[in-house]
Amino acid sequence: MAKNDGQIVIKKYANRRLYNTGTSTYVTLDDLAHMVKRGEDFTVQDAKSGDDITHSVLTQIIFEQESKNGNTLLPISFLRKLISYYGDQMQMFVPSYLEQSMQAFGDQQSQIREHLSKSLGETPLAKNLQIPMQMMEEQIKRNTEIFRQAMEVFTPFSPATAKPEPQDGRKADAKDVEDLKEQLRALQAKIEKM
Repeated sequence: MAKNDGQIVIKKYANRRLYNTGTSTYVTLDDLAHMVKRGEDFTVQDAKSGDDITHSVLTQIIFEQESKNGNTLLPISFLRKLISYYGDQMQMFVPSYLEQSMQAFGDQQSQIREHLSKSLGETPLAKNLQIPMQMMEEQIKRNTEIFRQAMEVFTPFSPATAKPEPQDGRKADAKDVEDLKEQLRALQAKIEKM
């Protein structure tokens, strides 16, 4: 396969067709989505200018996936919040936070699957992922709250961030972080017990 620094090069032509230089075939956005799911690394270049347009093509894939009936992954509240960060002073922190959150989510998902397969084998119970998915939802809620708190740290003068300090003299943010750490430890203990 023709690769550019270990990546497959996809060329996008003016007629909107995508050409995989690795396989010498035309591909669709669905084909690129399957490549992503298989972990294949690729870049998309404008065939005429050579510009890297990978970001816009991946965004287009997400748009198409979200447009499919019953296949939405991004809740409206998340989309609204994400849009609100464009042009905001916190915009530069959002990409790294989202990337780290998705990495942590993937790691946790792998750990749960591995633990279930070790503990329960190939039983119907192991295939029922309702309990682990509830745990994942709880983790996502915690991550979102941590992100909100992190954003408040960078906007200390907003009215929403004005909180009274606890009686023991510690800052409220430090106590919240400790509470979240304890919740994470409890969640990890639950996972290990499964």
